[in-house]
Amino acid sequence: QVQLVESGGGLVQAGGSLRLSCAASGRTDRNYAMGWFRQPLGKQREFVAAISWRGIRTYYADFVKGRFTITRDNAKNTVYLQMNSLKPEDTAVYYCAAAELDYRLEYKGTYNYWGQGTQVTVSS
Repeated sequence: QVQLVESGGGLVQAGGSLRLSCAASGRTDRNYAMGWFRQPLGKQREFVAAISWRGIRTYYADFVKGRFTITRDNAKNTVYLQMNSLKPEDTAVYYCAAAELDYRLEYKGTYNYWGQGTQVTVSS
């Protein structure tokens, strides 16, 4: 089992930045690809970004390309999502997830473990 805990969410004005963190604990001796998803209020959870276990490959949803960056520090068992140029439509609960597979990372079903989420609110 792997436990994931997100942090770093909050309230920010449009154009601002936030950095989300996701700390993993438990069975971290295995290799996991990591992803970030978000769920706006009343909408479905959607893919935001993902990173392969070694951090060599990254994937982004079109609506965050050029604004968000996903990175990881395997020594700290932590993955980050740097979010710049935030927009009100980025408001959502952001979830971190871990996948035993290292492909099809844009699909929710690929992931084995999920965090509880952290709220990001962007005011206009």
